[in-house]
Amino acid sequence: MAVEASGGAVHLAVDARGVARIEIVREQVRNALDEVTIEELAGAFAALARDQAVRVLVVTGRGPAFCAGADLRWMRRSAGMSVEENVRDSERFASMLEALADFPRPTVAQVQGAAYGGGLGLVAAADIAVAAASARFALSEVRLGLEPAMIAPYVVGAIGPREFRQRALTGTPFGADEALRLGLVSQVTDDAGLGATVDALVTELLKGGPEAQRHIKELTTSIAGRVRDDALRTELATRISMRRAGREGQEGATAFLERRTPDWTA
Repeated sequence: MAVEASGGAVHLAVDARGVARIEIVREQVRNALDEVTIEELAGAFAALARDQAVRVLVVTGRGPAFCAGADLRWMRRSAGMSVEENVRDSERFASMLEALADFPRPTVAQVQGAAYGGGLGLVAAADIAVAAASARFALSEVRLGLEPAMIAPYVVGAIGPREFRQRALTGTPFGADEALRLGLVSQVTDDAGLGATVDALVTELLKGGPEAQRHIKELTTSIAGRVRDDALRTELATRISMRRAGREGQEGATAFLERRTPDWTA
């Protein structure tokens, strides 16, 4: 059953296949983030994570920009806050990014135009990012006398510490092809074909087992940076054994042998 809802800053829609689409709808400020937008995004991510019918999440911005970073009016308000108030404000932003990064189903960032500062953080926190050829990216905080502290874990994870350091120290914008080279985005397409490219990717994602996809995300987090030892080998053997013995694994193997599509295919 399709669902559609709008807040003041975020529009949410879920289609009959279970494909959820969250769109920042603040075109007048190039979809810049403020405390209201962050709260609405966090609430949308949390609600969709609880909905077992949701299969894939697409995050984007309405109009010519994906997300141009922090709203200047929000920044002015934060300048008048105490350190403690700013900590709470930043922790709410961190929680929103964590909700996207830890979302239990595949996530896709559909990126057009500017993805600066916190907008670049949203791109890095998604599982997969597809960019229009005209997209522009920047860790622009340094030019405002700030550091990209809250988005750093996701951006470093996507492009590595040395590239992060260079981009963060200079704040210089870079294009979609450079973002592809860095690993920040997975695919670049012409502007007119961005929506169709994302739709094709979503179709491919819907062919995968939902439980397998959730466990793959957990697996990626679990093995990152770990030493290859007996404990890890045992953990991995247990993981694959549980998937093989589980209902979804049994259905996948049976469907393959019977030359039919598995029952989770939308």
